[in-house]
Formats: sequence, structure tokens, C-alpha cells
Amino acid sequence: MVRKRRTELPGGGESSDSQEVGGGQGSGAQRPPTQQQQHSGGRGGGYQGEGRGYAPQPQYGGRGGYGGGRGGSGAQRGGMAPQQHYGGPPEYYRGRDSQQQPRGPAPTQRCGGMGGGHRGGPSGGGPSRPSFPELHQATQAPHQAGVITQPMSYAQPAEVRSLASTSSQTAEPTPQQVAQQIEQISLQQEASSSQVVQLAPASSKSVRFPLRPGKGSLGIRCVVKANHFFAELPDKDLHQYDVSITPEVASHGVNRAVMGQLVRLYQESHLGKRLPAYDGRKSLYTAGPLPFVTKEFKITLVDEDDGPGGARRGRDFKVVIKLAAHADLHHLGMFLQGRQADAPQDALQVLDIVLRELPTTRYKLLLTMPAIYCPVGRSFYAPIFGRRQPLGEGLESWRGFYQSIRPTQMGLSLNIDMCSTAFIEPLPVIDFVTQLLNRNVSARPLSDADRVKVGFNSCIFGGYFTYIFMLVLQIKKALRGVKVEVTHRGNMRRKYCISGLTSQAARELTFSVDERGTMKSVVEYFLETYGFAIQHIQLPCLQVGNQQRPNYLPMEVRALLPLASANSMHYTVLPVFTHVWLLVQVCKIVEGQRYSKKLNERQITALLKVTCQRPSEREKDILQTVRQNAYADDPYAKEFGIKISEKLASVEARILPAPRLKYHDRGREKDCLPQVGQWNMMNKKMVNGGTVKSWICINFSSEVQDSVARGFCTELAQMCQISGMEFNIDPVLPATSARPDQVERVLKARFHEAMTKLQPQGKELDLLIFILPDKNGSLYGDLKRICETELGIVSQCCLTKNVFKKNKKSLANVALKINVKVGGRNTVLVDALSRCIPLVSDCPTIIFGADVTHPHPGEDSSPSIAASSKFGAVLASVTDCKFPSLLDKVVASQDWPEITKYVGLVCAQAHRQELIQDLFKTWQDPVRGAVSGGMIKELLISFRRATGWKPQRIIFYRDGVSEGQFYQVLLHELDAIRKACASLEPNYQPPVTFVVVQKRHHTRLFANNHSDRSSIDGSGNILPGTVVDSKICHPTEFDFYLCSHAGIQGTSRPAHYHVLWDENQFTADGLQSLTNNLCYSYARCTRSVSIVPPAYYAHLAAFRARFYMEPETSDSGSTTSGAAGGRGGMGLGGRSTRAPGANAAVRPLPAVKENVKKVMFYC
Repeated sequence: MVRKRRTELPGGGESSDSQEVGGGQGSGAQRPPTQQQQHSGGRGGGYQGEGRGYAPQPQYGGRGGYGGGRGGSGAQRGGMAPQQHYGGPPEYYRGRDSQQQPRGPAPTQRCGGMGGGHRGGPSGGGPSRPSFPELHQATQAPHQAGVITQPMSYAQPAEVRSLASTSSQTAEPTPQQVAQQIEQISLQQEASSSQVVQLAPASSKSVRFPLRPGKGSLGIRCVVKANHFFAELPDKDLHQYDVSITPEVASHGVNRAVMGQLVRLYQESHLGKRLPAYDGRKSLYTAGPLPFVTKEFKITLVDEDDGPGGARRGRDFKVVIKLAAHADLHHLGMFLQGRQADAPQDALQVLDIVLRELPTTRYKLLLTMPAIYCPVGRSFYAPIFGRRQPLGEGLESWRGFYQSIRPTQMGLSLNIDMCSTAFIEPLPVIDFVTQLLNRNVSARPLSDADRVKVGFNSCIFGGYFTYIFMLVLQIKKALRGVKVEVTHRGNMRRKYCISGLTSQAARELTFSVDERGTMKSVVEYFLETYGFAIQHIQLPCLQVGNQQRPNYLPMEVRALLPLASANSMHYTVLPVFTHVWLLVQVCKIVEGQRYSKKLNERQITALLKVTCQRPSEREKDILQTVRQNAYADDPYAKEFGIKISEKLASVEARILPAPRLKYHDRGREKDCLPQVGQWNMMNKKMVNGGTVKSWICINFSSEVQDSVARGFCTELAQMCQISGMEFNIDPVLPATSARPDQVERVLKARFHEAMTKLQPQGKELDLLIFILPDKNGSLYGDLKRICETELGIVSQCCLTKNVFKKNKKSLANVALKINVKVGGRNTVLVDALSRCIPLVSDCPTIIFGADVTHPHPGEDSSPSIAASSKFGAVLASVTDCKFPSLLDKVVASQDWPEITKYVGLVCAQAHRQELIQDLFKTWQDPVRGAVSGGMIKELLISFRRATGWKPQRIIFYRDGVSEGQFYQVLLHELDAIRKACASLEPNYQPPVTFVVVQKRHHTRLFANNHSDRSSIDGSGNILPGTVVDSKICHPTEFDFYLCSHAGIQGTSRPAHYHVLWDENQFTADGLQSLTNNLCYSYARCTRSVSIVPPAYYAHLAAFRARFYMEPETSDSGSTTSGAAGGRGGMGLGGRSTRAPGANAAVRPLPAVKENVKKVMFYC
């Protein structure tokens, strides 16, 4: 190995301070009306902002029945209304929607706070309902690179003013700050028979999420088992100590090794025979006090990597242990009994650390023990849990278990689940590279396919990039951060962490061999000094160690014998002035390293096969893991007095009834009742069939002949007709074939050719149909980006395997997607039509769905700048159109009272920012001055223009929030909702219910008897509609688990819904049945889905938005759309999502065309 001097390059950065612009509403702010004023119905008016108002709120109009509408036009609506404007920019009032009248039948009861009188007049004639509402993408403030704008402050009542900053640089508040801030948010609620004014907390001690409004009673009662194990609360006196280790090291493993050595040496003498639990960082916990308040220890840690023979290196550490606090378990007991509002997180953290201590110490913490477990967060992986399965490209799967202590209604419970993840195979580096590239690295040069795989366009780079450089980019991304073990002597080992690769091949890498600066290449040095010819001279060397003194290792897996000792097994390390060459016999990847980057499609498929277990098998593995962990014999559990049951928790549950679904009256079946979460389109017609008069097909699959493509399109068009759409059988142009690498040229040429033919007839192209290869890399994303942001047309992609299938079920499923993309609706809930949905049907209600999607670790959308190498975004979509990606996403319903169509907005934001920054924002416009906007405001306006009514109730489903972020997310996003409403009309504050949707948890529900066919579905899972709100749920707060879908394979994961704010005063049955019923209204299939559709749509929309901005990923997982595949590689003209600099502003998403935004194009 050679140690080479590193030349420091001057670095610099530029940052801009955030600018806060002050300003006020044009009409000024007013204090919210008193309860009496709100209850009266005489107040006219509506949304008012920027100095404008609108005509008095009209009565609700009657609505005709279903059966005659096509193309999303619906039935005739009565009650011609005067034009009503929301306060807002003039562009919100363009086109036919400016004449929009209210829609929907008269409400069954008065909603508190409705502006203007209401009376249920008879249904009268009027213009037909527009085919879809006008939707808007979230307004973007003018983009300035390097500048982060903050929302302006604006005058508003103290009760709705938030102290939370909306800057992406905001520090996470402390619990005390959160409590004080929540205390200052007074959410005024309009009084009615079904609504109660919810007062702000009187003090920080009373801050809490809504209490459980009783347990639900709707549905068929049953018993299920949960993977929760009762944990007896210890009666020990827990103490916390601060730990300081000098010199500081970043590795938790080294810290644990130091503390492990300390415990072995001093447990009996200095620690009072206590067995402490250590978190690997700064805290130590004991069951009882140590015999000192503070004490210093000297620890020498021997480097076992040196092997058993010869002198071993030792490192000296100074450890200071100092008493910090007492963890009072009495308050934990009070909390579990419901007698204390706040969970004592310190006590829960202690118990969690104690139960994780033994599995953690089993992994190379006691230096005399072999590696048994590999800890990753709260999970522990080891080969003993099952045979390792290869995933391809140098990766393999390891099985393991997850455990976490949780406060529940039955007391403390230990949640244990089985899990699997990807690890890097412990291979020689050269073998890993061979697997990674799927080729012999010493063979022929790269083919065109290889060039695409490693992220290069050979047409662009031509001769400028050599074969070695192209290899470097692919290998560098995969190996960076990987630990390797080097053996240069039979009983001697060294471990290094790969920080990169040399920019030169081994044959080109040179160094100085004397003080005169004589240069010699690595290849020459090895040949002349040791008589060894490096085999892979075209490959780079591994760069290991720190950046100040980098070391270089050749990628060789053979003995490097010097000529002088060719017959000896002793190797030498020769210092050559400032460089050190290590003669490597084996350079092998260290075992037990988790792969945290994004897997490609093949690897994901292989991993799913490993993790997919039927419920009965998973249950057996969980019980076996509990027995194997032997908590009864765990020295740490004994020390702290924790006892764990070995039986699964038996939980009372209910099976909610499936809702009845409405279809078109022209079909043989006008409605249907799903069975076991499923139904089909046989004998049914879409409730509002869309219209496709003009369409074309482009075939990008070389396996599909033109005649096959034409036959498929004909059958698809016929299926759309049978399903209730008005679909022209004949395309505008015959189906044509094209190569995937010519996608943009062919697509635009074909589109313009069709438009040239249609425009003289006054027609537009309605739909593009694409046939794609099964493995299509970035082709899908390129097509969607071009169609939706450049051409302004919706599209439907079909894989080759489905083209050859051509079964009716597959065609019917594609027809469902096409229908909503062209403005139609597939089905609606019968209860929505008959106005039977509590707290939704009685008055105009808007349902939001929101999500924040983050990039996978290792993804790099701005590869030349490390500070901006990751991208986080948020998407907002209102159930009609969304954009899925690494973005803030919010969705909102647009067709009250049916609540099936959603429109969505998305916007990018700073990396790893959990709060949705653009829900409400203000900025300074050079012409208009102070301007307010944001996703909530625009979606409220869209709802108003689509239905004729301003929402009087808001239900907000928020996905992607962990428990530790509940207070922070609620504080910020509820305040944004309040500001958005107030910006439209002073004192407009509809009651809000804020519900978090969680899928990334480890609670699983199993049938009480797996042999009872009446209690399970076809996959062996519990029946869809199973809801649990007792025993394993929160001791006092309003939450529940709902398994709303039927299992397909594996074990179903129920969704966890946790209510953080509820001014609408939902009952348990009311919210549970609403959530379950909405899961049957998902537009893309005839199955109930696992999470509520607004949140699901927001997730889809975010992923769609990825294609608009990010470099695409090929099937191999390598970047292919113009950016280098490696972190630290050079940027190659890809679409960057952020401007350079750590504080760079996030660039806005490319605009989706207006006609596309009006429909659910993301489905």
C-alpha cells in the first residue's frame, strides 16, 4: 500500500442570509367573531383577500341523479348562483369556472360557521357541471439562487398567530418551546349541535393530543393476536450518568468497546457490582446509584485487528462518568394508567436501551466473543435467522428482528417483528467489482450497454473519457464508505474504510521515490522492487484512510512477493520517504456491513421474495425469536428488573362492513358490495365515463410487432367502451414503432403530426398510449416528463408482458386508469350520494392528503456539491392531480359530496426537511407587493371553484410523520392551514381534524386461529376492515390500527392512524368508518387499499414529480439521465434540483401544463 501526500485544495462557499419580508393583508385583519356571531347565519360574504370580497354565499343547490353524464360532466345541477370570488390574484378567476355555481344537494344539517344563509331549494335548471375543476400548481415565489425566502408576517388575531418559523433552517424546538407555542394557538370553532369549541391548553402541563372519545362499537367483534409482548414494569431506581470519552471517536462500536472493557475491569471494584446499560454515545444507565457522583477511569483498548501473533497496538482513553439525573418510573406508571398526560420519554428510553443492550453487545462488543448480531438502529441482523440470499451485484440479504418498548393500554409492551435488509457480501474487492459490473473486469472494453449502465452517453463523451474513467464512476459509488480488510501477514489484519478511488489507473499512478522528486509509477515500483506484475493495471487503486493522509490499495487478490524473499512467507513494508506501500495479499470486504443505498428493481424483487412470509410462518418465527433471545436469562433484564412475556398479545378487534359502491345506471349492476376487499367491473359501467376521441400509440418495445400493438390497442379501446367510456376505436395515426433512445424526437414528431391533422377540425389529441419494454430504465420517466410538462397531454404506458397477456382483467384495470386521467370517475360511495357520511355529508368538507418523500441514501441529484448531494421535497395534491417525488405533497378532494376526485400540488423543498414549507407562504412581488399563496390556499380556491362552496370543514390526513415529530408537524402545519384560511377571508377558520397516517411501523395482526377459514382471507391474513383501538393502542390518545385491504402475499401491515387535532369532534366509529370507506374509493383498481386514498395519491404524485427534475435511474440502479453515477463524480449536465451551496434555494418544479393539472394524471 502506498501512503501519498494529499494536496489541499482551497475551498470556499457562499451563503445568503434568509430574508424576512413584512407585510399585511390588503383588507387588514380582524379578530375572529365571537361564538354567538359565528352561530348566526346572517353574515354574508366569503373569502376575502387582497382587498376584495365576493357576493353573499348562496343556498345549496339540488343535484340530479346519476346515469346520464359522460366525460366527467355529471348530472345537471340546480340553484343558479351568482359569481363568487375567493380573495386572491385575478388569475384565479379565468375561464368557465368564473361562472361556476354551487353544486350538491342540500345538507342534512346546518354546519357551524357557514357564511350566508342556506336553504334547501328545489333543483332547477342550469348549466351542466364542468368536466373537471380548474386546478393550480402551487405558486412559486420568484427563484433566486442562493436565497431562501421566508413567509412574510401578516396581521392576524393573536389566537391564530403562530410563533413557528417556516424557514427550512429552523432548529427543532424543545418540548417546553413546543408546549408554549401550542398554548398560543387558539383554534376557534364554530358552535353547532355536532361541534364543541375547543379551548387552547391552559398551561404547558395540559398540552396533549385529543383524548380517545371512547372505543368503537361498529362491526363484527373478533379476537386477533398482535406481535406485542407484555413487559412488566420494573420497580428499580434508575439513574442516568453522562459519559465523556477522550479522545472522542465517532464510532459507536469503539465507544462500546471502551465501556465494555471498563465494566469488565471495574464492575466488582468501582461500579458497586452494577451492570450498566450504555447507549453508545453519551449516556449510561444503572438500576440504582453507583458508589460515586463522578469518577475518572483510564482504559487501554487493544486493537484485535492486529491478530493473535506479534505485538498488538493499544489505544489509551480517559473515561469520565458523572451523575446526570434520575429516571422516575413512577411517572411512567401514572402515564400508563392515564393519570398523566405526557409520556416520560426518559424512562422509556432507558428501558429501550436496556433491552437492546444484550443483542448489541453480542456483536463484537465483548472482544472475546464472535460476531452474532449486527445492530442497525432498533433491528438486529445475523445469519443465524436464516440462510443468506444473494441479491445480485455484490449484495446479499440478512434476516433479523426488530424490537421496541412501547407504552400501550395493557401497560408496557415489547414490539418484536421479523425483518430483512441488504448487506454487502464479504467478497474480495476484485470479485465484488466483477459482480457489480456483471462482467470480467480484465476482459474486453465496455460495450454500449455497459456505458449506459455506468451512467454515460457515449455519443456525448466520445473519446474524452477512457474505459478506466467510466469504470471508476460506477465502482466509486458502490465502494465509497465500505470497510475492507487487508492481510499482509498470515496472522495480521488491518481494516480500512474506502473513501474513494484514485482518479488514475494503477498504470498511470506515480509517486516520488527520492528527495530529488524522481517519479515512478506503481506498476514499475512493484515490478522492480518485488518482481510482481499487477494484473489489473486498467483499474484504479482504492483510496482509504483520511483525506489529509490518503492511502492507496491496489485491487489485487494474490500474494505480492518481493524478489529477495520469494521463498519466504514474510512480507515487508517499505517506507519510501513520505509514501508507504502496503503489499497486499488479500483485500476483502469486511463482513456485516449494511447496504443503505437504493436497490435496483431486480434486487428489490429478490429481497421481497426473502421477506415474504405467510402470517402463520411469521408468527412462528417471532415466537422462536423471543425464545431464542431468552429475556428471562438476560443479565441486563435481570439487573433492571424487566420481565417479558413469551406470549403474543390477544386483542379485541372489530371487522368494519365494506361500503356499497355506486356505478352507472346503464350497467347491469348499478351498485355492488365488495367481498373480502375486492370486486370487479363485470356488468358494471363507470359512474362518469370519460371521453377519448383522438389518440395515438407509439411502440418502444422491440418484442412487439406493429400488428400486435394494433390488436392490443383495439382490444383496450373496446374494453374502455364496455366499461362506460366514450372511446373512439380508430387512432388518429396508425401505431408506430420507435427506439427508446429516440424517445424525445419520435414523441414530439408524432404528436405534432397528429395535431396537424386534428387542428383544422377544431380537435385536440386526448391520449397517448405507449408500449414499453418490461425493463425500460429511464424511458417511463422521460415519457411522463415530456407529455405532462412540455406537450400537455395525458398518457398510458403498458408493459410488453401485459400486451401479450391481453386478459380482460388487465385491460379493465388499464381502462380505470385511463378514465380518471381524462376527467372521468370510476365509482363513488353510495353513502356519499345519500348524504349518510357523518361530519362529511352535512356541509361542504374538503379532505386533504399530504406526504413528504425523501431520496434514498446515496442518491445524488447534484453530484458536484457534497452539501447539496441529497434532495428532499414535499408534494401537495388535492384528490384530482398530484405529483409524486421527493417533495412536499398535499392532496384535497374537489367533488364534495362524492369525495372521489382529487387535485394535487407538489413543490420541492430542502433535503430531509420534514415540515411542509409551502403549505402557506408569502413573498414580495415587485409589482403586486406583498403576496400570499401556498398549496393549502390554492386547493381551497380550487374546491370553491369546483363546488361553488367554501369548505366548512377540513380533514387532513398526513403521511410520513414519525412519533418524535408529532408536535413539531402539528404546530407548523396546523398554523399554515389557519393562515391560508385567514388569507382568503378574515375570521374564516373552519374546524380542522388532523390525522397522521403511519405505515412504517412493526405492529402485525394475526388471526386467532389460522385454521378458521372464516376469519382469514385467501392469503391467510386477517379480513379487510379489521380495526383495533384497544390494548396495543396508546393509553389515552385517539389512535387505531386499521387493516383496510385484503392481503395478496406475505403478512398484511395495518395502517396506524393517530389523531393530533380534532375540532370536528369525531367519534371512534365515525373516523374509523370514514377512513375504511374511503379506502374503497381508490381509482386505480377494484380493491380496497391499505392507506386512505388522499395520502396514497399524494405519495403517487410525489414519485411522478421525481421524473420532472431528477436524473433517472436505470434498471441497474445507476444514474442514466445525464448525471454521473457516483457521489463525488463530476456533474454531466443532469437536471439539478438545487443550486450550489449549503443554503442554496431549492429550484421550483417544472410547470405541469394546465390541461393536465385538471385531471388525476398521476394515476
